[in-house]
Formats: sequence, C-alpha cells, structure tokens
Amino acid sequence: MGRTDVEVEDILEEMTLREKAAQLAGTYVGTMGETRTVEDATEMVREHGIGFVTPFGYGASPHRDSEEVIEIANELQRVAREETRLGIPILIPIDAIHGNAYVEETTVFPHNLGVAAARDRELVEQIGAVTAREVAATGSNLTYGPTCDVARDPRWGRTFETFGESPSLCGELASAKARGIHGAPVDVAAMAKHFPAYGEPERGEDASPVDKSLSSLYRDFLPPFEKVVAAGIEGIMPSYNSINGEPSHGSHYWLSEVLRDELGFDGYVASDWNGIDMLHQNHRVTQTRRESVFQSFTAGVDVHSLGGVDHVDHIASLVEEGEIDESAVDTAVRRVLDLKAAVGLFDDPFVDVETSVETLGSDSNRDVALDAARKSMTLLKNDADCLPFDPSLDDVLVTGPNADELTHQVGGWSLKERDELDGTTIREGIESLVSSEMAVTYERGSGIDDPDDIDAAVAAAEDADAAVVVLGENWYLHEFGPQDVTGPTDRFPNRAELALPDAQQELLEAVVETGTPTALVLVSGRPLAVSWAAENVDAILQAYYPGADGGVAVAETLFGEHNPSGKLPISVPRSEGHLPVRHNYLPHPYPIGADEHLPSYDPLFAFGHGLSYTTFEYRDLSVAEESVSVGESLTVSVTLENTGDRAGDEVVQLFGGRERASVVTPVEELLDFQRVSLAPGTDTTVEFDVPVETFDVVRPDGTRRFEPGPLSLRVESLDASIEAVES
Repeated sequence: MGRTDVEVEDILEEMTLREKAAQLAGTYVGTMGETRTVEDATEMVREHGIGFVTPFGYGASPHRDSEEVIEIANELQRVAREETRLGIPILIPIDAIHGNAYVEETTVFPHNLGVAAARDRELVEQIGAVTAREVAATGSNLTYGPTCDVARDPRWGRTFETFGESPSLCGELASAKARGIHGAPVDVAAMAKHFPAYGEPERGEDASPVDKSLSSLYRDFLPPFEKVVAAGIEGIMPSYNSINGEPSHGSHYWLSEVLRDELGFDGYVASDWNGIDMLHQNHRVTQTRRESVFQSFTAGVDVHSLGGVDHVDHIASLVEEGEIDESAVDTAVRRVLDLKAAVGLFDDPFVDVETSVETLGSDSNRDVALDAARKSMTLLKNDADCLPFDPSLDDVLVTGPNADELTHQVGGWSLKERDELDGTTIREGIESLVSSEMAVTYERGSGIDDPDDIDAAVAAAEDADAAVVVLGENWYLHEFGPQDVTGPTDRFPNRAELALPDAQQELLEAVVETGTPTALVLVSGRPLAVSWAAENVDAILQAYYPGADGGVAVAETLFGEHNPSGKLPISVPRSEGHLPVRHNYLPHPYPIGADEHLPSYDPLFAFGHGLSYTTFEYRDLSVAEESVSVGESLTVSVTLENTGDRAGDEVVQLFGGRERASVVTPVEELLDFQRVSLAPGTDTTVEFDVPVETFDVVRPDGTRRFEPGPLSLRVESLDASIEAVES
C-alpha cells in the first residue's frame, strides 16, 4: 500500500537537514493566537516543505463546507507533491473527537462519555470505522484520538471527551475505537492522547498539575495507553500539564523510559498544539523557545504541531551547533515518513470530491450514530414507572434550554452555528414521534443561566398531562482559565460547582410544584450534582451529549419506543464537597462499628447504575477454578434472566478486587462487561475470562507483581471468591 522501508530510507538519504527538520513541524489554518490563511499554509509547504498542516480543526478555521475543505486538502497535497524538491506529501490531522464534526454534512456521534454508557465494543469499532471513512473523505489522514484520559474529577472541562472513570473501561473502548479506525477500508492513522495523566488536574482546572504517586499513575492512568499501544496505535500526544513537577512535553522519563522502553511504543510523538512552547511560557522550566525545542525533542517529542518555520530553524541550528545529533533527527523523520507511507500518501494523497461528499453523513453512517445515542440513554430514576410516557396522552409540555438547541446537544469539538448542523433536537424528536392527536407544547422556560420565561412554562405544565424538562450544559470547548462558578461558558468549561445553574433549578422546581408527572432529561458533558431532583423528580434520564440525532433517541426512550440500557461510566456526586467520588476507591481506615468503616464511596448515583423498562434477575455466580496462579485465568459465569414483560438489553458488569495485599488496593474495580439482549422470560449464561494478572498489585515504585491471597468478585448483588496461589 505505502512505500517500502527501503524507499523511505532512499528519501531520507536525499534530504537536507532543513528538509528533515521541516518534516517535524506543522502549521494550521485559522486563528490560534495569530491568524494563518490557506495561502499562508500553502506558502509554508511550498517554500519550506512543512510536514503537517491542520486546515480545518478546533473551530478556528473559517472553512467548514465539505467541498471547500476537500479542495483545500487537495491543493495543499498538490503543492507538496509538485512544487517541493522531493515531493513529500503532508499529513493533515483533524480533531475528530466524536466524528469529523468540524466539517458540514458529516456524521456527529454522541461524545465519548455517552458512548461509554453503552458498554458496546463492537459499536465503538463501528464509530471508529465511520469516523475514519469521513476523515479520509475530507482529505485528512490522521485523527487526534482515541482519548485515553481517565476522568477522575468531574469539575474538569474535558470530562465529556473521555470514556469515564474506569481504567479498564477507558482502555477497552479506546482500543476498540483504534481497531475500528484501522479496520476501515481507508488509510487513516490514529493518535492516542493525552499521555500520561490528564484526567485529574488540580481543582478540576484543565491542564493544571497532576501530583500523584507512581502507584496511582501506573494503576489508574497508564492502562488505557498500554492497551492502545498493544492495538498498534500510530501516534501518541503528550498532555499539557506537569506530572509530579515535570511537564509531559519535556519529560524523558515518561516519553522515552516509560512510553518507548516499558510500553514498547514505536510510533511517533507529536505535541498537543503549543505544548512545547508551554515549557517556557507557562511551566517555566526553560527560558526560550529554542531551549523548549531542545528539551522536548531530547525528551521524545518528534513533531511540533504548531512549530512552523521557527521550529525548522531551531532543529537545524541545534544540530549544526552539536547539541542534537542528526541521527536523532533521522529517527524522528523516519517515523513520520513511515507513517506517511503507511497511510498511502506517497501513492495517492488526493481525494475525489464527488465520491467523498456522498460518503459524508450517509444514511448508514448516521444509523451508527443513532444506535450509539439509543444505547447511551441512561435511566437514573423512574419512580412509579413514570416512564415511558403513555403515547395516548393528550398534552405534553417540553421545556428547558436544551430542549430545542442542537448546538448544546452535540457539545464541543463540533460546529456551533445552528445552520451548519443537520440533526434533530429533543423537541423535534418528540413532535415527530408522537401521534398527531397529542399536543406538544414547547416553552423554553429558561436559558442555561438566565430565567427567560419560567411563568409561561409553569402555566403550560399546569395544563399538561406530562412534562419533559431538558436541562444541563451548553456547547463548550476546553480552554485554559479559571473555573466558572455558575456553569460552563464557551471559553471556560471548568466548573467549581456541579449543581444546575440557579435559573434551571428554578424552572425545574416550578414545574415539579404543579404536580404534573415530570421527567428530567440531562444533556451534559459531565455528571451533575442534582440532589434535589433525585429526591423530588419522578424520572431522570441522563442523555450526555447525544449527538446530532440524539433528539430521536431521547424521544424514543421517553415514549417507550426504545428501552434504555445505558450504565453510568462515571459516578454522580452528591455535591462538589463529596469529591473525589469513584467506584475504584481505596478503603477508609476509620472504624464506626465492629465490622464497618467510614464509607469512602457515597455517590448520588453509582458508577454502573442504569435502569430499564423491564426487570432482570441475576443468579448462579460461579468461578470454574478452585484456585489460580501466575499465567492462568479465572472463568467466571453468571446467569441472567429477563423477568419482565418486554425485551431489553442489559450490560452485565463484573467487578473484582483483592481482599488482602501487601499495599492498599482499590476495594473493587470494573474488570469486564458484556452487553446482552433478552426477550421476556428468557435467560442466558454470561461467561468472563479474567487473566490473573488483572489482580496484580502495583507497588509504590509503579512495578506490578503477582501476590497470593483471596480475590473477590461481584456481579450486581452476587459475590464469589477464589484463592490466588503460588505456582
């Protein structure tokens, strides 16, 4: 498909030092500090042979029309192939976090947090494959993803980009997405991010320092990266923050000793945008950009994504002055050229406009997005079977700032102008689904943080048979800055408070006060501390950011066309004061009774929680083996029966932990999961194969080792145990 290793070596042999350095530098189109046009990028490719151009990402580019985007990509490649000395094509990366969502007419999936609620590896592979096809269709050949961050503080503004709080879940789904990208019938590379630990910044402020023990870093943050490296990921992106006082972009320990030597990664490492400049601008570990380039390159960063010609100058001068050996530059360039060869750029870097436009947002692609939205729906509460609503109701009120706002529904890393998006809002989904005999009354009620017209919503609720109140968060994107106390804005999504903003809370309480049966739908990028709602609202449906077609999935769930089966991928705290709240907690030492200790885990809704419109019964949890030793596996089985009166999916979740160890270990963690579909009155046996190294103890120095002793297992309320023994 691509050029052979020998041909890559021939190219490398012909390159001058500056041509090599240019392959390690990137530029962009749009406004990122300074404005760079397509003409600027084209000139940089023509005159300097820059290796990377990001022309339509991050919302910073004015170019969103799919045909225009394709034409820009083709022109950039034409210039690289025909107007540079060696004709080396460029890599065109894109932030396709939940689909190629910065280009019009594309498929916009639910964000990763919602996808994680579905607990469906095959679905995530399909999402990866569709994403790859639509990325390739617009002329890009590298996607910045999958996200491997483990979200351990919901105040953090990038929680929605993650697969949740479980290292196991994050690793399974990130590697599934990588398999989907690699398995698509197109040539697109994937870049895992943000290595090594990004999901628990101080105070929840994005890019703030992470100060954690080595045992926590190896136990809680590295496992997803280990899995994607094993899956053959081509690229790794470091995190912006510092880890125990050492910036990731300048850390030889993390990028070389751990990533390459321990994990065995042999691909290329690219900076997260201006992460290299942060070494002198923010972290203050260097004084100049030249020093930052030196430190990051010698640490293990191959490519400066925003470096431009300045980066070329610095790399060349560092070699010329003997501070960097040219052989190290050759190694980094070889990685870049190998990747370009692997994705077929030397053979044919161009895309056909007509064929590509037909691929974008096709019916089959959007079917995958709708399936993901349906499976992500997570029913948190359903008192007195409030849901599903009876389709024969006369009048339903739909209210709230997120009921008819598509930009809020798709979330960040997407186009944000309504006329650029093609999808179905929750209001539209309900209106399209229900009978023409049912009156659907819409009143906005409130904005994200302004009261708007609560009185009109209350008046409508008094006359309605049921009320759907759609609250939560707006479109936002990560940005460095202080926490927003009342709620996220476009620039500062980090939050000091996780409760609903006052205006939304006022609307919810006023509607509930009417006595009309009320379902709260939460459209948000993180768990919200809705303690009042948990006590007073009839039903709560967590919809996450469900994507462009999420309105259909929400409507179908509210009115019983779809039976919800999502399971929380992250714990819902009672308040910010209860943080940290996560299922894989360490035990608390204070006793409050003979056999009890202070609870370390007291969420409003627990990790893995999610209700259904049918009922399921678990029984006969067993372990086939009497004991297990090094190199062996446990065979765990459990029987699941649908005891209700309608078909449904259930995610069977296996938790486990060590009852004793030489160091403190989590009380339990998610070990594995399987999604099962059952008709009423039927049952099935679900079997898990669990390698014993899953229970390895992580020592204070980060090393893992097998230890004998009792291992505990749990599925729902059923418990089992097995003894790990020396061989």
